[in-house]
Amino acid sequence: MTEQQEAATDGPYRVKLSDIFEGPMDLLVHLIKKNEINIYDIPIALITEQYLQYLEWLKALSVEYAAEFVVMASTLAQIKSRMLLPAHAEEEGEEEDPRQAIVRPLIEYLRLKSAAEQLAERPLLGENTFTRPTSSAALAAAPADDEVIKIGLFELIDAFQRILSGLPDEARIEFTADTISVKERISQIADMLEARGSLTFFELFPENPTRSEIVVTFLAILEMVKLALIRLVQHVNSGIIRIFYQ
Repeated sequence: MTEQQEAATDGPYRVKLSDIFEGPMDLLVHLIKKNEINIYDIPIALITEQYLQYLEWLKALSVEYAAEFVVMASTLAQIKSRMLLPAHAEEEGEEEDPRQAIVRPLIEYLRLKSAAEQLAERPLLGENTFTRPTSSAALAAAPADDEVIKIGLFELIDAFQRILSGLPDEARIEFTADTISVKERISQIADMLEARGSLTFFELFPENPTRSEIVVTFLAILEMVKLALIRLVQHVNSGIIRIFYQ
């Protein structure tokens, strides 16, 4: 690691979401896909509950999220309240579905995101004159039928929750990272990746990890993403998350 990267890991540990991942729309899209929901018929009560749960996870993991996440949470809560009120037909037609307040911006966001992804896939003049990330070579070595997709924070949180759910009840204490150094954990993960090239998310943890070990490993991964040290992808069929050293 460079001196600049090491300096970035000193001090009280707070990870800023805006430095790593996108915003509240990405969380909504994640929840819609996860629950296999029709975007035009969103169950607001369910999505609002799950949205707030994710914000609680971020807060517990010392991840600072932007004010836009709070604004979206307020919007969802307002829509939920309006959905609970009796529907009244207006003189000139039916009252607009309150959910349109998020459906319209969601559709526009997905349209713009799709366009951006299509542009990113177009060949760039002189792109072959630059060094390609090592992760690309590693991905190219994977079997052709082993399709992978790039993932973000919320898929990572899902994997994190699965590991925590395997802990015995007596281990379910408050989140804390006081007993393990995030800086040291970053160095450990870097050494593992240098030796092996890539690791699955679950290979980062011992057989019986403590809650503190799990939390610090999670924070270390976020910081490594922020520093552009690693790339996270997920196998489409198995759902396994793999980490590549860049």
